[in-house]
Amino acid sequence: MIIFTPFPVHKEDVPVSALRPYALRCDHRTTPLGIDEPAPLLSWRLASDLRGDDPTAYRLRVAERPEELADGGRPLWDSGRVEDASAIGAVYAGPALRARTRYHWRVEVWSAPDGAPAGAESWFETGMDVPSGPAGRTGGSAWRASWITHDPDPIDVMDAPTEGEHALDDHGLAPCPLLRRAFSGTAAADGVPDTAGSAGSPLVRARLYVSARGLYEVRLNGVRVGDAELAPGWTDYTRRVQYQTYDVTELVAPGENVLAATLADGWWSGFVGFEPRRAGAHYGAFPQLLAELHLTRADGTVSTVVTDDTWVTHTGAIRHADLLMGECHDLRRAVEGWELPGFDAGGWPPAQVVDADHRLLTASVDEPVRAMAEVPAVSVTRVGADTHVVDFGQNLAGRVRLRVDVLAPGARVVVRHAEVLDDKERLYTANLRTAAATDTLVGDGRRNVEFEPRFTYHGFRYAEISGLPELDAEDVAAVALHSDTAWSGSFDCSDPDIRRLHACVEWGQRSNFVSVPTDCPQRDERLGWLADAQVFLPAAALNADVAAFFTKWLRDVDDARTPDGGFPNVAPRLAGVADEGAPGWADAGVVVPWHLYRTYGDPRFLSRALDGMRAWVALVHRRNPDLVWRHRVGPHFSDWLAPGTPTPREAVATAYFAHSTRLTALAAEALGRHDVAAEHHGLAARIRSVFVERFVTVDGERGQVRLAGDTQTGYLLALAFGLLPEDLVDAAARRLAELVEEAGPALRTGFLGVALAAPVLDAHGRADLAHALLRRTEVPSWLFPLRHGATTIWERWDGWTPDGGFRAPAMNSFNHYALGSIGEWLYRGVAGVDQGADSVAYRRLYVRPRPGDLTHAGARYESARGTVAVRWRREGGSLSLRLRVPPGATADVLVPTTDPGSVRELGPAPGDGGHATLTGTGADHARYRVASGSYHFTAAFAPAAQPPAGLQEEDTP
Repeated sequence: MIIFTPFPVHKEDVPVSALRPYALRCDHRTTPLGIDEPAPLLSWRLASDLRGDDPTAYRLRVAERPEELADGGRPLWDSGRVEDASAIGAVYAGPALRARTRYHWRVEVWSAPDGAPAGAESWFETGMDVPSGPAGRTGGSAWRASWITHDPDPIDVMDAPTEGEHALDDHGLAPCPLLRRAFSGTAAADGVPDTAGSAGSPLVRARLYVSARGLYEVRLNGVRVGDAELAPGWTDYTRRVQYQTYDVTELVAPGENVLAATLADGWWSGFVGFEPRRAGAHYGAFPQLLAELHLTRADGTVSTVVTDDTWVTHTGAIRHADLLMGECHDLRRAVEGWELPGFDAGGWPPAQVVDADHRLLTASVDEPVRAMAEVPAVSVTRVGADTHVVDFGQNLAGRVRLRVDVLAPGARVVVRHAEVLDDKERLYTANLRTAAATDTLVGDGRRNVEFEPRFTYHGFRYAEISGLPELDAEDVAAVALHSDTAWSGSFDCSDPDIRRLHACVEWGQRSNFVSVPTDCPQRDERLGWLADAQVFLPAAALNADVAAFFTKWLRDVDDARTPDGGFPNVAPRLAGVADEGAPGWADAGVVVPWHLYRTYGDPRFLSRALDGMRAWVALVHRRNPDLVWRHRVGPHFSDWLAPGTPTPREAVATAYFAHSTRLTALAAEALGRHDVAAEHHGLAARIRSVFVERFVTVDGERGQVRLAGDTQTGYLLALAFGLLPEDLVDAAARRLAELVEEAGPALRTGFLGVALAAPVLDAHGRADLAHALLRRTEVPSWLFPLRHGATTIWERWDGWTPDGGFRAPAMNSFNHYALGSIGEWLYRGVAGVDQGADSVAYRRLYVRPRPGDLTHAGARYESARGTVAVRWRREGGSLSLRLRVPPGATADVLVPTTDPGSVRELGPAPGDGGHATLTGTGADHARYRVASGSYHFTAAFAPAAQPPAGLQEEDTP
């Protein structure tokens, strides 16, 4: 359970009295090891306990030695004092960075022109190659390693299978290769010498640079290197292959050392997606390893150990490992001590060299997948003589860790996974489609075995474990895997159902941010669908710091573009999976970079994407010169899984055409490309005119507006994307409200419409309806699944009902985040944590809680600028509102009240420094402009007898 703390204390800034930087980042990561960005972004957040204690200037220094950062030192780069009241980061602009080098950096910030600055320090380290800039890399590739593998075509002696002995379904998968290389930790000459020096000089630094076509796990002298799971992550391997960097200095010993790796198929050569004609081996046929270990000694000697034909290879206990099918460990095949010095590998054949192509290698730009939580068993139920069903109480993505006292040679334990149980309390697996999701352990008689797969993951809440007569709850746990995105937000309110809903949204995000933003973690799909990501991103970016995660994924999106400028439906691209981008799906290539820029303030999200944005808009325009998007629509999913009357496809498409064109204009404007901006603003205006002409009907006498199809989603798109003339907006908003009320009140929206429902109703004065939707418990609603045991968001509103049972198993995930986009409004609407429409990186906050019938709510968010927190509570006839505004930001605060004259600010008097100024009142609020700092407002708040009044134009965020 998340405990709400409105004003968190940061260990980096205890105690805080005046302005100081904290949470230093390099390219949105803390102390990244091995980057290849020639001009990284160095950023920081700000904290202060004082009101109006805002930055006025900053200074950055970068050096190879930390002592050079001090005053009087000679850093590699010194920005000098830069007068900038809004800065929370700057791009490195010094001399070219050297590869494989650690750099230390210091930021100082001033709040008073003549005062002393406050500072903080951090570091980053460059990787194998550092490009000199857009033109390419300096001096060619520095890599010397080759891609190596186990013999991909072994000829085995075949015996007839024996039932119970070899009758395990391996799905045609091969055993996981083991590769090892012994080297001396004392003599530099044992590796490939890079520089001259004394072989006896002590080791001062060791770095391992490693990648795989497939998945890898590396050990040095038997100790696992790093904690990355499913590394190196999923990319389109025909376009880009990531590598990781590890500091292994403490693992290298004098004398003999062993570098050892286990490989698995992963996304490279395993099963991926649901295309029956191309179920697996999308990129290659067998996994391969590439690694370089660089050993640096005190006298400057550098030697390397690289993957080449001096490595030897074998297979071991892991007989197959696949992301969809599962993993099988046969302990009878285990090779004891193979990863340790002293092991006799004389009978192992040499590894085969595949090639030495380094052109596609890039350093990882995001944090890897890690084991992020352990979830204990809630219950263990015996369902057979040696079979038990384990309930972990939480649907998640990960694997089961199991302890087995003893397992006879050849006996096996089988672990099957499922999200839900059927009406007989057994696993329901029909919705997994072809994903076997089954892990197997075959015993060899040893005792106290801990079984935990290493190269697979499953989406599950329940596990059926067979082969054990007894099973205790303490012997089994679920291990949650997801990309390590630092959690940045928390939400709390008085309604336990809504708190549980928020937890479901969070767990859906954790379960589906696994290297890429997947649609679901359980069935034979797990693809990076663009629409799911773009509608959920606003909620995701409030829950967690996803800047680095989406930096990586936007490269996948760019890699998947077609030669004529088309964005895909899934990224990384997978052959045969809805190749041509659909409206609302492909538009994520425009929508996602814009939202990331507004959230994190990093203009590179736009500069890297602008060419692709323009090409996409140009492609749609070229194919649809009349500006109604009806050609080049791909599979045209429209408002996917919307119940009721479908929204006309051409209306959905044309709305997104206008939206993407406008966002492209805004992106160009933000980058100073005013000619491009003007061109796209003009095109967007023409598309809007055509949209009204083609899809809008006006009855002036009755004051009515009707959109084609007369569906909720049609009105939501038109209002959210600003497609209607001002004189039609109110009538369209009224019709939207009528449709919602007539339905229950309830939604009749799918993936595209649901994200807009609460924000649009709220923006047009119907927060009461947004609250009614939030509290609804019948189908369709967010709370219906929770009342029936859901711990994550379902793919369908009615994935299961008491009357109808399970919906079509071909498309029925119980862990799908798209409908969880309501999480955004919990922060922005219910709690009131928002930013103005023209604000970037939360420089101008917009705080307007919508209490509804809740008695308290609050949210905390670690923005790119610093901590934003809002907490409100109403008791009796009064309301208390507390907030924190980070340094360098201001906030427009609309205090909810039934008597605007009753509002009081309990801090310093409004005239004391001008930090809290009343700027206006409305029927249901008083509006203040406040500077940075902490504030406490009180106001009269009697229960409303009718829906709250609509916002005035000047109060719209």
